[in-house]
Amino acid sequence: MTKLILGVLGGMGPAATLEFLTRVQAYTPAKKDQDHIRVIADINPEAPDRNGPGTQAGVVLAEMAGGLQGAGAQVLAMPCNTAHAHASLIQRACGLPLIDMIDLGAEAAQRSGAMRAGVLGTKGALKLYREYLAARAMGLVTLPQDSQDAFMETIYRIKAGDRGEEVRLEMQGYAAELKGLGADILIAGCTEAPLVISKGDTRLEMIDPGDLLARRAVGVCMGWEPLPLRQS
Repeated sequence: MTKLILGVLGGMGPAATLEFLTRVQAYTPAKKDQDHIRVIADINPEAPDRNGPGTQAGVVLAEMAGGLQGAGAQVLAMPCNTAHAHASLIQRACGLPLIDMIDLGAEAAQRSGAMRAGVLGTKGALKLYREYLAARAMGLVTLPQDSQDAFMETIYRIKAGDRGEEVRLEMQGYAAELKGLGADILIAGCTEAPLVISKGDTRLEMIDPGDLLARRAVGVCMGWEPLPLRQS
């Protein structure tokens, strides 16, 4: 069986990328080395912060995608929710399809039967999820501004390597706050969030788009699922 080569736009942040790669390996049915998927990863922590004003992240991500295409990648995955704002530019730059993790998260929320999804994510990720959920006639529940600011501080602590109990409790608190605001399902819309919170840590059903991305990447590369449509 011919397997497709997966290109990974990573480093946003590095720990989230490594978690994604671990899951790709775990979800691939393999009895020997040769059964696994070939993965070409660009783990580039120097990509500009996707949350800053006037960021040049899209240009850097497009260059990374071109490098992956030149190295032999046939389909792309990017374990960073916020960076999907640049999905069209990335695909135009390299001509490769990108598996859309925002779409996977919104699709899973719709399948659950929920009507209002609470999303833990950056400002940019929340904008994307608002659009994807609205297209499915679903509402978005977000944190109040002060809690959103605190959430971002927690995310940067995780990026700095803190996965201690205090950080875990903070993330659980944000999830509980979304439930109190009317969310009936939770989307972990930042790839750092699932590093400290799991499905058993919240009273809401939790969707992890990074996990869904790993599963879909395996399915596509193994030929079990069709290639995603390339955005123009």
